[in-house]
Amino acid sequence: MSDARLNNSVALIHAYLDGELDTAETLAIEQRMVEEPALANERERLETLHRVLQEKLPRETAPPDLRRRIERSIGLQAVSSRPSWPALAASVAMVAVLASGTTWAVLQPQRGGDIADAVVSGHVRALMAPQSTDVLSSDQHTVKPWFNGRIPQAPRVVDLSSRDFKLVGGRIDVVERVPVPTLLYQRREHLISITAIPKKDAASAPVRRTVGGYNIVAWNDADVSYWATSDLNQKELEEFTSAFRAAP
Repeated sequence: MSDARLNNSVALIHAYLDGELDTAETLAIEQRMVEEPALANERERLETLHRVLQEKLPRETAPPDLRRRIERSIGLQAVSSRPSWPALAASVAMVAVLASGTTWAVLQPQRGGDIADAVVSGHVRALMAPQSTDVLSSDQHTVKPWFNGRIPQAPRVVDLSSRDFKLVGGRIDVVERVPVPTLLYQRREHLISITAIPKKDAASAPVRRTVGGYNIVAWNDADVSYWATSDLNQKELEEFTSAFRAAP
């Protein structure tokens, strides 16, 4: 197993132990752990680490004034004897948060980079899946029509084989609960996911980022934001995005 594939597998083992995978992904990684001793050993190592951390770092009791601080933050400092439905709903939510032991999250700022995290997660899931695409074809006239009827607008599909970027196929990812099209290209052993999101979250000029060891180049084109993700080096990924933008 290559180092990049092993790193992807370890990331999925973490997500598996944290209960973050859906049913299909859970079954897939469990099957891989049966077939690949290295992954089974990694799972055992992480489970042991979790147990040690729970023993050495017991859960702390919430501060006495935490309830009052949460009540003030959601406007419950003066709930009447006959509270409204919104107040009751807020109360239930507060109790659920307190009971879950995750009250610290209520007081933390919202984490940014959600779209970047989502496109990288989609890319990693595709790498781990038995097939990285929903439609497997190097023909742009096969890939583009496949999206019709599945999402509101089919993505722009271009042939970049002359630039040594082979079209592999396409799939549907979910970003911020919205189904979006993702195309898959390949250079050597590296796969490139390019996701088209119908909103402006990237700048007009390309924006370069790295998330979890994966390079991202994002840009706006009219009313679509494109996000290219790969473990390909930054220079070659920028070569791909330049070719994609310039293609007719």
